[in-house]
Amino acid sequence: MVDTFCSDDALAYERSRTHFAPGQGMMLDDAYRLAHLPLVAPHDPRVIAAKDGTPYDKGRHPTAYSVVLPVSADALEASPAYRALDAEMRAAPFARKVAWHVMGRRRQRLHATICGGLGSELPAIEASRRSALAGLGPIRAEIRGPFSGNVNRGRLYLRVYPALRDGANLLHTVQRALGRPTTDLYVVGLWNLMDDLDAGEAAILASMIERWWSRTLLQVEVGELWLLGARDDLVLDGEISDRLLLR
Repeated sequence: MVDTFCSDDALAYERSRTHFAPGQGMMLDDAYRLAHLPLVAPHDPRVIAAKDGTPYDKGRHPTAYSVVLPVSADALEASPAYRALDAEMRAAPFARKVAWHVMGRRRQRLHATICGGLGSELPAIEASRRSALAGLGPIRAEIRGPFSGNVNRGRLYLRVYPALRDGANLLHTVQRALGRPTTDLYVVGLWNLMDDLDAGEAAILASMIERWWSRTLLQVEVGELWLLGARDDLVLDGEISDRLLLR
């Protein structure tokens, strides 16, 4: 049986994209300068070290827990399509502005968030919810990309398209099993910019996103989800606190 995956019509990627205006650059937004830039370019004068009403202190915060879909770096790097995308990214005029030095530190914790905002204390996942997840069986998804959003401008992602089962988005099924709201955007953070893009660089990035939008980089099947605890938004300082089995 051939898997059917969610379409763009059913997900939030199109409406959440960065708007690239002709002749204009792409500026790092305040959310990025607060949560991400301190981690990749701590001495940059544009870093927002702290902000009232937020927990961030130079990009770090109290432990935050989330349930995530793990993505194997080995499988991704073995994909010819991903290798072609990576080579194009490294050859791009803006490549010198990419924080390549942090990618290796995140390699073993690549993921797409399914249920965020689970608090600062290790959440207890009840036996009934674990049983509901185990009854789902492995989850399949396609990974496509790249993606730049309208929040955290400066972070570049890959997009996850979950499989449908009986017409339902399987990640919605997971979210309901965990008693959480359903969402329609699941991204794998990969690249971080250390500087604004000028108009020419922004146009090249926009063109790359457009050309790669419909291309599948990898199909994955996962037999577990991770309960991830992290003290920064790049999960440079984080751990897999629990594994939720899907079989």
